[in-house]
Amino acid sequence: MLINLKNRALLKLTGSENEAFLQAQLSNDITKLDNSSVQLNAYCQHQGKILALFWVMRSGDDFLLSFPLDLIDSIKDRLQMFVLIADVKITDVTEQYLQIGVIGKSQKDSLTINEQLSLILAEPKNLSKFDLTSQEYWDKACIDSFLPEVNITSTETYIPQMLNLDINEFGVNFSKGCFPGQEVVARLHYLGKAKRRLFAFKSDSPLSLGDTLHCAESKSVKASGNVVSQVKFGSDFYCLATLEVENKDNRITINNDQGPTLIRINNE
Repeated sequence: MLINLKNRALLKLTGSENEAFLQAQLSNDITKLDNSSVQLNAYCQHQGKILALFWVMRSGDDFLLSFPLDLIDSIKDRLQMFVLIADVKITDVTEQYLQIGVIGKSQKDSLTINEQLSLILAEPKNLSKFDLTSQEYWDKACIDSFLPEVNITSTETYIPQMLNLDINEFGVNFSKGCFPGQEVVARLHYLGKAKRRLFAFKSDSPLSLGDTLHCAESKSVKASGNVVSQVKFGSDFYCLATLEVENKDNRITINNDQGPTLIRINNE
């Protein structure tokens, strides 16, 4: 299946110091990125909370960053602020590319995201060459493969461990060196244990980004978790949501203790 990901922005970084710049700003090891893959990276603020999740790609000597379109202005400005005198140029190339999501078997020239998903970058004039399906198929596939997203409603909300980015170092490399928020993220990794993790759920009631998860057994004065991404697929509603790990097998409801029940999908 092919989906036109019209809700994603694309920045291009050029210049002789672009790799070093990204290595110092992002959570993963940019030096390990090849020309056939998409590397997931957290862009964090100083407290370790994620500003954006980037799909990072190599393009010759350049780098491309794909992320939700509603963050384009804030993220471009923030990255630019840290360029200083480095030989790095950041350009918004969103309108110059189609971002085509691929579900299932990789297509020619596609870049691998994970075992189920890949990405094609194409010229807009070639749109008619693609047999496209609707966005909900991509959103459901992202939930099925535990690929989280951070947009304008959830920016500066989650640390990488809450989105499982540390598991198998999928989105965080703990030996690459410093990046903004690295001290907080590394301290939890080496000295603590994440109390909240990312889980998949389904419900027969509508869900919204930011909805709170509640558990009667929770000892927290705050909600037990939050909806990170969601989609209506068929007659059901699916989501990725953070949740206190100790309550993963307990009854979870949405927005209050009397709200609709969430059923955890046991594929994590």
